[in-house]
Amino acid sequence: MLFGVPIVQIVLFGFALSNEIKDSNIVIVDNAKDLASQQIINKIASTDYFKIKKMLPNSSQIDAAFKSGDIKLAIVFPENFYTDLLHTNKAQIQVIADASDPNTATTLTSYINIIIADYQAQLNKDLNIPPEQINLDVRMLYNPDLKGAPNFVPGVIAMVLLLVCVMMTSISIVREKELGTMEVLLVSPFKPILVIFAKAVPYLVLSLINLTVIIILSVLALNLPIKGSILLLYAVSTLFILCCLSLGLLVSTAADTQQSAMTLSLVGMFLPTLMLSGYIFPIENMPWVLRMLSNIVPAKWFYIIIKSIMLKGLGFSYIWKETLILFGMTVFFLTLSLRNFKTRLE
Repeated sequence: MLFGVPIVQIVLFGFALSNEIKDSNIVIVDNAKDLASQQIINKIASTDYFKIKKMLPNSSQIDAAFKSGDIKLAIVFPENFYTDLLHTNKAQIQVIADASDPNTATTLTSYINIIIADYQAQLNKDLNIPPEQINLDVRMLYNPDLKGAPNFVPGVIAMVLLLVCVMMTSISIVREKELGTMEVLLVSPFKPILVIFAKAVPYLVLSLINLTVIIILSVLALNLPIKGSILLLYAVSTLFILCCLSLGLLVSTAADTQQSAMTLSLVGMFLPTLMLSGYIFPIENMPWVLRMLSNIVPAKWFYIIIKSIMLKGLGFSYIWKETLILFGMTVFFLTLSLRNFKTRLE
């Protein structure tokens, strides 16, 4: 603990986890198809900040690209872009950003602004003419006011539900094992699985109450509208709660004391949720090892789902893949925890 923890923290925060944004997927609509637009596209593609996901034929496909969740930014070149630039010394480029994460959106638009300014400086130097002016028409989707609440509220929901379900469920069951009363419960007329479910149900109800309180506070105090279906939001949240309860049961099979259960919950669940869910650190900027590890963190998928429902107003057809992954994790963790739990107590 004395020597290992500092080393792990230095490696994680100094190398793996970074707020710097790189390799962000973008789409481009090039209506101009001229020399200037091609030069700017090449300049964007040559940086480490952007990765051109697709060249779209028209602007009507941009909305679907954002709803898919694969892109962070869209760039649209108008027709006659280079002609307008040479003859009127003015031209415009539209930049559309996913502002559900306002920090990422602001940073990416700043990168584009710097690239365009550098291109203009080079163009003025090569042509030796008065400075051309390329204006950026910036549009922020889903969060035009760039408020912080739309970003942190989904993350807070994920953390609160995970902590309540995993920690309290594992501690509750381990307490019974510590006191020696779990064996008394298991020899009662009730089946062992009913005893375990009875310990988990109160935290399911409590988590739903916490979810309701957070949503009410978000709407009334933070002016955060819920754009999607409330029923779908509660259904997916219930699935995530069940997944966390299954993890709590799994932790209880490995812990013999309440202190060890709390330590396993914090280290094994809270830290991965904080670091690998995409809530604070962009996952696409992490080394591939951490990107792979993030796929087994349930909060990552729940964070994507709840942002899609709350901020983008998307329906089940857009989040079914993430929901299916979360359902598979729930079944896996529940099966594993119940099998291990029964083996330990027999």
